[in-house]
Amino acid sequence: MHQIWPTEDARPLDDEALERLYTYPLRPRWLAVNFVASADGAVEVGGLARPLSTPPDRKVLQLGSDLADVLLIGATTAVVEGFRGVHPDRHTLARRRRHDLADTPPTAVVTTGRTLPPDAPVITRARVPTIVLTCASAPASTRRAWQDAGAEVVVVGEDAVDLAAAVAVLTRRGLRRIDCEGGPHLFGALTAAGQVDELRLTVSPLLTAGPAGRIATGPPGRPTDLRLASAVAEGDTLLLRYLTRPAGRPGQEQAVDDDGDA
Repeated sequence: MHQIWPTEDARPLDDEALERLYTYPLRPRWLAVNFVASADGAVEVGGLARPLSTPPDRKVLQLGSDLADVLLIGATTAVVEGFRGVHPDRHTLARRRRHDLADTPPTAVVTTGRTLPPDAPVITRARVPTIVLTCASAPASTRRAWQDAGAEVVVVGEDAVDLAAAVAVLTRRGLRRIDCEGGPHLFGALTAAGQVDELRLTVSPLLTAGPAGRIATGPPGRPTDLRLASAVAEGDTLLLRYLTRPAGRPGQEQAVDDDGDA
């Protein structure tokens, strides 16, 4: 890999340097969103993000979860992608212990109750209990089913999931390094709620055309200003890190009533 920004000349990055680049800042809370998109902006191929991914993308995605306290994901994305939580290998365990992190970070799933079955792998195959962030309008029977399947259910919001409250709940539990892995509706709602600190975007060397959506979707809102923090290239893949500018963030009162797309 070569870092091409913010250095004057492209320089190679070893694994240790890349880890330093993707380490979460020492802040009371930091929420980073990870996405891969084709060069023409597609967020999926055939309904899945996986075909867009490249080895460099998988490397930084792994770094995002290895260095996080918690993974945050929309229910639809978790189900469609077959996400089953983090199952650390020896390399991940060594990295997390080197950073004084718990061996296995929990997964927090955002859902209104419509698209998260209690037998979803993100609940039943997770190594540590999954946190289901939902709202009071989710049927009581559904919430009980999630709990019976091994999840911890947290109600944040009435008719929709209040994302500012959800992030605050995670932070109060000491889960301050938050790695969000989609989907687009969740990203859009987090942005509208002013909760995103960093976007980690991989530009995949593919042209896909077709009807695929974008990385963030939702109602129109005020644009959020970004600052380029780093750009890394490996082969034909471009890895970008953008930081949100606090002055450009909208208010904190937004809520999400969609589970997020794949």
